[in-house]
This record gives sequence, structure tokens and C-alpha cells, in this order.
Amino acid sequence: MGPPQDHSYKRRRIDADETPSSGRQPSSLSAASAKPARFKPTAARDWTISVAVPTSVITDCVTREQRTTWAGRIARACAVFSVDEIVIYDDSPVESRPASTDHEGYTGDVDPAHFLEHLLNYLETPPFMRKLLFPMHPNLRSQGLLPNLDMPHHPYKGEWMPYREGLTLEAQPKGGKGTVVDIGLEDTVTIDEELPPKTRVTLKMPVGEYGSPEPVHPAVPRTEGGYFWGYTVRKAATLSDVFTQSPYEEGYDLSIGTSERGQSLHRAFPEHKEANFTHLIVAFGGPRGLEYAAMNDPELSKIGIHGPRTKELFEHWVNVLPNQGSRGIRTDEAMLIALTGLRRLWDNS
Repeated sequence: MGPPQDHSYKRRRIDADETPSSGRQPSSLSAASAKPARFKPTAARDWTISVAVPTSVITDCVTREQRTTWAGRIARACAVFSVDEIVIYDDSPVESRPASTDHEGYTGDVDPAHFLEHLLNYLETPPFMRKLLFPMHPNLRSQGLLPNLDMPHHPYKGEWMPYREGLTLEAQPKGGKGTVVDIGLEDTVTIDEELPPKTRVTLKMPVGEYGSPEPVHPAVPRTEGGYFWGYTVRKAATLSDVFTQSPYEEGYDLSIGTSERGQSLHRAFPEHKEANFTHLIVAFGGPRGLEYAAMNDPELSKIGIHGPRTKELFEHWVNVLPNQGSRGIRTDEAMLIALTGLRRLWDNS
């Protein structure tokens, strides 16, 4: 989520018996004093949903504004469907890629993977901390065209959530120990851990009026609290790297490739029940499909995976909208259609 930061703090510091007499200050926002958020937790989950999107979705764009709105549509689809990971993979011919790129300049036309990663991370980051974590950059010149994602970790002021995202500040805490954290409210909070400034941290908020927020792993709101807590973004140099560089130890145990030459969703998943998986990934192709990505992947070429054999990379090869009324379906449209049809695999409510 956002720029790489160290959030691996999970030490319990709150004593359940602490009272005002112990010197603990009242929390500026408690479950009793704040209005409840509109988001309700589901069952805690360790399973995840990932999507893979190619860089070619913006290579045909002519203007900065077109590329920016593309990033916004990808992010919006992933937010609405609670996608946990976005993989941006390069499907261009390897020999056509620049040897080096100046990432301090505009990259939408020379390094689309970096451009999409930059904007997707920007959008995932809670708005109140963007100015500090994302300095002025040519990629963000048209950021006014980007949509609001309004995910659970982007709460409104005065809205109660059992978890919040925070950004550590340079300010000296009262008492001299710990770290001051901005959590998007009028008042900052102090945690016992001492962390460097401009570190993004996930906090578990105290339930009662007294207590301190507790830094936790960023996956905890999902795995323990049952909240969708935004997405991570990673780049893959090729289609095969989407799988070989998976952040999950056992990789993806359910993979779905989308193609106009695939089976309908009804045929691929005839039973109307949730699927059994831990990490699911749905891969989308660009204007020339996943076959184009396979053709430009040196590792897949070595083993003869290209053209019709591209489907061998996936457990399921699906056509998200048979008998379509337009010659082509854009990738952002395919994402919305596919995630709508596939959602019953993990949520049949």
C-alpha cells in the first residue's frame, strides 16, 4: 500500500486495566464518541483476490489525461470489488523497452508500468497523507482527474473505525517517549513504538475512552477484523513473472485467464457456490489479449507457450461476455464484467 514503508510492528502495549490514574490520556476518537462508519466487517479472511493488468492498456493513449484516467478506472474497479493485489505486467516486446528510465520525470509514455504503479499507489493512500508521501511529480500533474476510492481505510473525520492508517511525524511526543502519529483527525495520537518520520503505519484503535493505538501488520484489518483494507501494487516484467514472483509462499492456487476464445463463466463455473482457494488471481489482457503477452515473454517462448497454448498457464480460461455487441471490450470494461461474474466464487451473499 503506497510507497514501501516498514509496518512490521505488532507488539502489544496496552494494558486492559489502564485507567486515567495511570497517566494515560483520553483518546480523541473512541467508539462511544464517534459516529459509526458505513462499512461493516465481514468474516475475517486470510484468502485474497488479485488481478493482473498489462501495461498495453495505456500504450495507445495519446495524452497524459487519457493515461491518468485509465489508472483511475483500474483503481476504482479494484476498490469496488475489494481486490487485495494489483499486478502490473509488461506485455511489450522486450527489445522495445528502454534500457533505463528517469523516474523523476514523466513516465507515462516511456515506462507505463512505473506510471501505473505510481498512480495506483497514490490512489490507495489515504488522502490526508498523500502530500507528504507523494511529492510533486510530473506523473501526478493531472491527478485532479482521478476518482475518490472511499475505501474503509479512507474514513471521514469523526467516523469510527477499529483500525486506522497513520503517518508518523517529527513532533516530539509529550513525555518524550514514543512517536506522534497523524491519523487524519484534528488531534494526533501517540504510540509507544519509536518510528522514523514519514512512516505509514496501520493502527488498531482502543475501544474504550482511554488507551493508545496499537501498531499492527497492515493485513490485520482483513485477517482479524474482516475489513477490506486497500490493495498492494507490484510490477512484473513479463506475464510469467506474475506467477513466479507471487508474494504468497505457495503462489496462487486458483488462476483465471480472460480471453474471447475462452469458455463462458457459466460453463467454467457451473456450480453456484463459493470456490475453495486461498489466493485467487484473474489475469486480463490488453488490446491484443493475453496471447500477445505470452508471445513477448522469453521464458514462455522457451517452453513453447504462446498463441492457443497460452491458456495452459491458467486453471480456467474464460470469456467474460460471449456474444458481445461491440467488436472489442476494453480491459477496464472486462474487469468490471469479470469481477461481477466471478464474485460469487468468494461472496455469494
